[in-house]
Amino acid sequence: MSISMQKKAFAMVLSLGLVAGCSSTGETVQDDGYGTDVSAVDQAGGSTVYGGADDGGVSSSGLTEAEREEARMAAERAAEAAKRSVTTFYFDFDTSEIKPAAREVLIAHARYLAANPGQQVRLEGHADERGTKEYNLALGERRANAVQRFLIVNGATRGQLETVSYGEEKPEVMGSSESSWAQNRRVELIFK
Repeated sequence: MSISMQKKAFAMVLSLGLVAGCSSTGETVQDDGYGTDVSAVDQAGGSTVYGGADDGGVSSSGLTEAEREEARMAAERAAEAAKRSVTTFYFDFDTSEIKPAAREVLIAHARYLAANPGQQVRLEGHADERGTKEYNLALGERRANAVQRFLIVNGATRGQLETVSYGEEKPEVMGSSESSWAQNRRVELIFK
């Protein structure tokens, strides 16, 4: 009974300390010079970044519509390129269903392939060590074919894609743990 009371008292003291620490003291803050030359948003609605004492800076309000559109397109291209840096896609145990998290990245790859018809890619399907060699070869092939179908539906052509299954023959990680198996259940995109 006394332990429960001690816990309640401790919680009250902790709560009061939190309230006291978050309260305002009413003191004014001295201007140390930082507030005079830094502005997050100017009155015209554009953001301004100042470079130092010369009062020179870059303001987005000074950009033309064409420059803003060009900057937006460059940002989109950079985001697509970042997505395409992911070339390995993992699967759950005993399935060839593409995970929802991989779909956006695969769409970026499909768009890239559609925009570059001469680009070739090999889809290598893999499985973990569980199951027979024949079953794992077939599972690796189903996984590679699932990725191939997804890429084609989203813009790639069949002529750009080649599928191959290695089954359990080329593990990414050696071992017989769930962590190792999860890394071995994959399809890798190899751009040529």
